[in-house]
Amino acid sequence: MKMVIAGGSGFVGKALSDYFLNKGDEVLVLTRKLPSPSHSSKIKYVQWLTPNSHPNTYLEDADVLINLAGESINSGRWNENRKTRILQSRLDATNELLRIIKQLKKKPKVLVNASAIGYYGTSETETFTEQSSSVGSDFLAETVKKWEALAIKAEELGVRTVLCRLGIVLANNAGALPKMALPYQLFAGGKLGKGNQWVSWIHINDVIRAISFVIQHENIRGPVNFISPQPVTMDQFGKELSKVLHRPHWIPTPEIALKLLLGEMSMLMLEGQKVLPQALLEHDFVFEYSTLDKALNNLFQI
Repeated sequence: MKMVIAGGSGFVGKALSDYFLNKGDEVLVLTRKLPSPSHSSKIKYVQWLTPNSHPNTYLEDADVLINLAGESINSGRWNENRKTRILQSRLDATNELLRIIKQLKKKPKVLVNASAIGYYGTSETETFTEQSSSVGSDFLAETVKKWEALAIKAEELGVRTVLCRLGIVLANNAGALPKMALPYQLFAGGKLGKGNQWVSWIHINDVIRAISFVIQHENIRGPVNFISPQPVTMDQFGKELSKVLHRPHWIPTPEIALKLLLGEMSMLMLEGQKVLPQALLEHDFVFEYSTLDKALNNLFQI
């Protein structure tokens, strides 16, 4: 199959590219900045979202579109300018994909659009599934709500659309885990804030397998929570991390310190939500890493 990945330069995009290439699929990555030519790369890179780019012709006969494009939410303090870029980068990329889809003679079979469990807002007591009516009102929730409302318009163009609501994706060399592990590796790990905030997580391998799963299952559409079936509290996460790394879990970081350091972005660590992958489980998806200890032991090769 011909797989088109927008935002394929991130760690999820790179893992997806490798997965599809190993399966024998054709992989095309849409990117703002073309990488240096490499004779060893089997990936075709196509420039988009620049004034002189014309990606349409390269996307004819695409079977699958995967949209991971958007500015990272955790690479800098959230001032108003940055929040505007975070939202607008997602809307611009999704609008461009919709424009391209409209002009394609042969439409792709499915659009897999990355999203986030931030849609539900935060809670220490509520459990969220795809059927939950609760929608958050904070910045992340509003961003996801606008992003999904745009992406789902691909359905009007005859393209099945899956909204992948990702939680914290665990990988050993990218994403949140290396940053969470560093204090423990320095013997300074401990509880963040109150510690009872929920961490809904998923192993990178299960993200890739679940994306492949929803592509193959034509009866899956709309929001799908990409999350392990066993979320934990932040304190439980830290204790499990300390056990795997053979380091103490002892120096707490108070809420006020994180708020002073990170500002509004501190909500990523101090607030959370307990989310379950109801849609995936109902369609009999089997997680390779359903428990945190198994996931961490794999990622740290212990």
